[in-house]
Amino acid sequence: MQAVQLRAVGDIALVEVGRPKPGPGEVLVKVLAAGICGTDRHLFKGEFPCAPPVTLGHEFCGEVVECGKGVALAPGERIACDPNIACGACEQCLRGRVNLCARNIAIGIHRDGGFAEFATLPAHRALPVGALEPQQAAFAEPLACTLHGVDIGAPVPGETVIVLGGGVIGLLAVQLARNAGAEVVLVTRHPGKRALAERLGARATAATEEAARALIPGGADLILECAGVAETVEMAPRLTRAGGRIVILGVLPKGEQIRIEPFDLLFREIQLLHSFLNPFTQGRAIAMLKQGQIEVAPLISRVIPLGEAPGAIAETARPGEVKVLVLPG
Repeated sequence: MQAVQLRAVGDIALVEVGRPKPGPGEVLVKVLAAGICGTDRHLFKGEFPCAPPVTLGHEFCGEVVECGKGVALAPGERIACDPNIACGACEQCLRGRVNLCARNIAIGIHRDGGFAEFATLPAHRALPVGALEPQQAAFAEPLACTLHGVDIGAPVPGETVIVLGGGVIGLLAVQLARNAGAEVVLVTRHPGKRALAERLGARATAATEEAARALIPGGADLILECAGVAETVEMAPRLTRAGGRIVILGVLPKGEQIRIEPFDLLFREIQLLHSFLNPFTQGRAIAMLKQGQIEVAPLISRVIPLGEAPGAIAETARPGEVKVLVLPG
């Protein structure tokens, strides 16, 4: 079968590999749709730790075609991959902090993932999606990660929320904050993403920090940083009201540093929080997609075959691009 393999930092290619077999407790799925994530580009550049050679792809939907011993799922069932396999025995797992597992194995990062015709995964990481369309189900993982960040930020009706970054996480965050009853402003330079955010429920949008401050002069109750760049992380405290909170969802390259003023955070008692992965949120994400609470179709910028995925990952995202889906079939 064909698979998109990261062979080393800066070396990604479509390769022929053997079709995998499910072991005990695993399922083999035919991949129906898989999303390219910013993390895939970080992996390609060596900015996020992984274990090459490895087939990338951690946001995917598939159909079960074969089950290993002890699996209750049935062939033909459609599932979404929840890619993080916690050990269940380390200190963090025993505290319920499975996203901080010391021995976490991530599908598509540490073991072969979904940019392939077929993939194997533990059955407990294969979440049934029912009749949800594959291109919708492929958003379960990024929505689950965003949901975790919004859970941490905990917006409530009547609060003001500024979302920094108009990528897929930012546009999902706009919808989640809106659904929580908050007044939402998105900040991004790209006019197409600003227009999309307003369509998806943002009260207003801004291209610059100054324009955002004009919209919410006293600062927002909650900032959701979803761009993953130093500029927006450093901007976040300046747009936060006294007593407010910041949640960093964006992924900066490993080793990159930013400048903040601790005295300012102290004197205004601003909470600076972080959100990592999707602990216990993917089932909720699937339910929200099924119920139509979140729109994902407008976030699909283009759909490509498996053979185009290496180039799409190696290249910088196109201007205005939100989500690229790979359809292996």
